[in-house]
Amino acid sequence: MKQSSYVAVTFDQAKSLVASLPRQERARLVVWMAADLADQLPGIEFDPRVCGGSARVAGTRIPVWSLESWRRLGADDAEILRNFPTLQASDLLNAWHYVDRHPQEIDREIRENDTAE
Repeated sequence: MKQSSYVAVTFDQAKSLVASLPRQERARLVVWMAADLADQLPGIEFDPRVCGGSARVAGTRIPVWSLESWRRLGADDAEILRNFPTLQASDLLNAWHYVDRHPQEIDREIRENDTAE
């Protein structure tokens, strides 16, 4: 995740500023915000205190890289769901979308886990 400087602005202040922009500039802002938030997939969480901060299925301690490892070893979704009974098919869809958007991160985490054993 990229770090950026943050200026404390309330939602109402930001809303007022955005409302004062010309319509075309507001449209540009929406496009920029959508691209900026594209990485924020539903059902995927990050917390440096859980799973070392790795992307994980929301509400679990199951990292995305672990699920992708299963898939790379030949497991299909049904087999993965049998081995992780708390997950649902939608959790795997979210994980696969994350893998598609962050292949280098996932490759690195799988590599790091393999060498840690």
